[in-house]
Amino acid sequence: MKFALHFGNNTFPDFAGAARLARLAEAAGFDSVLAVDHVVFPDNYSSTYPYSATGRLPVGRGGAFPDPLIWIAYAAAVTTRLRFLTGVVILPQRDPLVLAKQVATLDYMSGGRFELGIGVGWLKEEFQAMGVPFERRGRRADEYVAAMKALWAGDGATFSGEFVTFKEVSCNPKPIGRVPVVVGGHSEAAARRAGRLGDGFFPSIGSQVDTFPLFDVARRAAADAGRDPAAIEMIAGCPDLLPSSTVEPRAAIEERRRRGVDRIVLPIGPFMPNLEESLARFGDTVIRPYAEL
Repeated sequence: MKFALHFGNNTFPDFAGAARLARLAEAAGFDSVLAVDHVVFPDNYSSTYPYSATGRLPVGRGGAFPDPLIWIAYAAAVTTRLRFLTGVVILPQRDPLVLAKQVATLDYMSGGRFELGIGVGWLKEEFQAMGVPFERRGRRADEYVAAMKALWAGDGATFSGEFVTFKEVSCNPKPIGRVPVVVGGHSEAAARRAGRLGDGFFPSIGSQVDTFPLFDVARRAAADAGRDPAAIEMIAGCPDLLPSSTVEPRAAIEERRRRGVDRIVLPIGPFMPNLEESLARFGDTVIRPYAEL
């Protein structure tokens, strides 16, 4: 089992905090740290935030929310083994050629330690502020992934789609190996997208619905697409492993493993304020003893 920490960039938005978190996570044996994405927050919005019972974002207008790619670049520079995942970048809002360049550069300079987590977004007012159509954002995201993979695959790339078209262009440096694409989202559409084109599926750790049935949706979609369902990494939360829990760690991890989880993601907040002590203890009592499960 692999373990990850979520909400790195908005919990530790400055350079000192980012370095502190990344080094502590690596020392404790965590596999990865996730960084979240929003370009702007509208002061007024009617869209429902799907990962909170209130339907509202937990941050206000003045909260620091660094760009996840830039934040990850800094955190990667002070570590050697820790991996990083956008959880998630709102793909339809990004120019796919620019993003392909940023992702490849980040992966190249980090020694192949980057994973691209993608989502289609939920905050319609943010799309409107950016001048990006909210409608058909799922189809746009699918095409953006295909276009980026074409650029990463080789020089002189050509792509012709509904939203993206280019002919005989090259984008370098290339990623080291293959950048895993992890699809986020709590809907069946997201699960099917993960099955069709993803290397992983992350239904989130705060959704107000039971996300485990979506794993089966993703696996069926993979089989229908002629892909190996077992090759898709399933990622989920596990509240029973948080510091306040009294559940025995082995039982909690084995339960997640039985449900098909390959990587457990935990929010950073419950490890605060004694981050050094809490993460070191988690590494000693959970990660190292049970990593083989």
